Amino acid sequence: MGGIRKRAGRRVEWADWPTKRLLETRMCDLGLELTGSWVEPLTVQVTEELHARGLRFRPSFWLSDEWFSPSGVPGVAVPFYLAHPRLMRLERNVMLEVEGGTRSSCLRLLRHELGHAVQHAYELQRRRRWRECFGRSSTPYPDSYRPNPASRNFVQHLDAWYAQSHPDEDFAETFAVWLTPRSDWRRRYAGWPAIRKLEYVDELMAGLAGSRPRKTDRSRPYSLPTLRKTLLEHYRAKRERYAPGYPDQWDGDLLRLFSSSSRHADRETAASFLRRNRAEIRELVARWTGEYQFALDQVLKQMIGRCRELKLRAVGPERTLRTDFAILLTVHTVNYVYRGREWHAV
Repeated sequence: MGGIRKRAGRRVEWADWPTKRLLETRMCDLGLELTGSWVEPLTVQVTEELHARGLRFRPSFWLSDEWFSPSGVPGVAVPFYLAHPRLMRLERNVMLEVEGGTRSSCLRLLRHELGHAVQHAYELQRRRRWRECFGRSSTPYPDSYRPNPASRNFVQHLDAWYAQSHPDEDFAETFAVWLTPRSDWRRRYAGWPAIRKLEYVDELMAGLAGSRPRKTDRSRPYSLPTLRKTLLEHYRAKRERYAPGYPDQWDGDLLRLFSSSSRHADRETAASFLRRNRAEIRELVARWTGEYQFALDQVLKQMIGRCRELKLRAVGPERTLRTDFAILLTVHTVNYVYRGREWHAV
């Protein structure tokens, strides 16, 4: 993925800076633009998908600190790190993953945020049928939510059953599924209660085809040039936000999985085993649950520390232990509170 082109054709000077120096840089001083980045053609693509459905709506896109669509603004903010490969590497180093860092994941997020932008542009939350279908947009966003992975009342587009977090997210997820070319949503969701939401969105968008949006605000709240915090301040806050507050009451499970017997004192410690397999376990559970790898890593750190305190040893086939621990981590992940992404959408 190529970096952006500067207006004067100059290469950004911080591209080769060491991480410590880069982190001391203010976000507004990065001098980045969405124009010329690898994301720009994807914004064109999703806009064309809107037009193919007959919607006379041209959303605005700009760089900010996170993905979001501000209340009342028919546009989408894209995280700054996607505009340059050096910043994508920094994001991965600090947060262990890059949200939207591939073409497919970026398109999924763009279509989701476009759902919010369309809602804002046409003030859909004011419609009675919209409220009957999705709920009240004025419902306060929760600090956290517990999804039901088995529920068929909601579509599944982004990870972590995000449609279940709030009425606005339910609509944005439903809209994204509807908008995605070749999603075959009628067949995929046949028999699901969620099909009624998709059919309503299909009917609603057909009714809006050719009509002008009610909101045409072209402002760009929290755009990158206005953000005066340093990258270090940004990532400190972001890491704190995604560090989960899981309880440390795992002793029973850890003692069943690993051994505390002195007979196995010559075996590898459980803490060492988990550190050695940490990345593979974390990535596996992230795929199963949709949880942020950074959040999972915080739980792993606490479990590793507890294994060390209990002087546990890894006894048995390594593959079995690795799989069993991944299942254990998954169970704790889905049983505890799910944290949503930043609640910028309302």
